[in-house]
Amino acid sequence: EDVPSETFDNKDYFCGKETFPVYESVFTEEGETIRKIAIEIEKPPQIEIHVWTIRKGILRHFYVEKLSKREFEELPYFKLITRTTLSQWKIFSEGEAQISQMCESRVCRTELEDLVKVLYLEKSEKGHC
Repeated sequence: EDVPSETFDNKDYFCGKETFPVYESVFTEEGETIRKIAIEIEKPPQIEIHVWTIRKGILRHFYVEKLSKREFEELPYFKLITRTTLSQWKIFSEGEAQISQMCESRVCRTELEDLVKVLYLEKSEKGHC
């Protein structure tokens, strides 16, 4: 007898929590690194993109933009890096706000890298939720 899988409507569930795709785009332009982290949210259906402009390791500019799914699909360079829960995304967003203030005057390469790691969920074995 087939056991029903834990994916409903083709969505991934992590310990019963719905997960959302997270994308990343990184490119360098005129000595600046532009790093974009995007999450695809279903309600309302949109893509939230967090854009970091980094020059010599210092976060020079940070902003958030929201696009429709169709507009996002037309953008180049984005690749799927993980799936995350909304609670992890909230931790990421709050940490990002702190880092954006902290890193205006000093190099913050490791802080930004560590912040992105928050989005990666550790796969739990069944029964360990």
